[in-house]
Amino acid sequence: MSQSVKRAARIIDSIAAQPKTVAQLAEEFELHRSTMFRELKTLEEVGYARRRQDGTYTLAFHLVSLAQASLENLDLRQASYSHVRQLHQLVGNTVHVAALVDDAIIYVDKVEDVSGVRMYSRIGAPVRPYCSAVGKAILADLDTARRDAILAGTTWKRYTDTTITTRRALNVELDAVAQQRWAVDNGEFEDFVNCVAVPIRTSAGVVGALSLTAIRMKHDLEQIKQHIPLLQRTAAQIARELG
Repeated sequence: MSQSVKRAARIIDSIAAQPKTVAQLAEEFELHRSTMFRELKTLEEVGYARRRQDGTYTLAFHLVSLAQASLENLDLRQASYSHVRQLHQLVGNTVHVAALVDDAIIYVDKVEDVSGVRMYSRIGAPVRPYCSAVGKAILADLDTARRDAILAGTTWKRYTDTTITTRRALNVELDAVAQQRWAVDNGEFEDFVNCVAVPIRTSAGVVGALSLTAIRMKHDLEQIKQHIPLLQRTAAQIARELG
């Protein structure tokens, strides 16, 4: 991949995370402002970036529509859509669906907590597999070679006191997940958030995971664990939709 294409992709990732000005992006990428301005104008011309009234740049609707079209072509998102919303009506907490796509785990659907509390996750964004419940639920169902492929290049960053930071420790937890058939995120990425997840399995093997996430002050881990049977039933319904 050429350096210019790589840089354009990184700029898109940056403004997807947070709208930024030319000056902010120039500093982030160590470029002259005029060079960054030309990069952004090119992204504007192809419909991937747009300039807002406050002078910051963010994703353009064309790129968003392409991403949406890609998600809609994923069988798992289609199969889970109505089931996820029925589950959300029962529990009220944030519900995620993550899909195993080649050697990556991607969030493909999300329904936010009824209280309006928003989670960091975004539809279309990659999952941090070693410190997320959906990631561990999927990894536990894979053989060593597939795990290696998904975890290749992982930076074992400690986000909180409970973050797993080694492959050996992760393997121990995955053994337990495989036995109990559910996984947890015990404040491992954000210390005020807890999550439980179950795998979505078809006859072809694990294809994704379904999770329930809650703010710890509202519902602790033991409280959301009570919904595991409901999560498992919903995952089974989704799997049947997939055939």
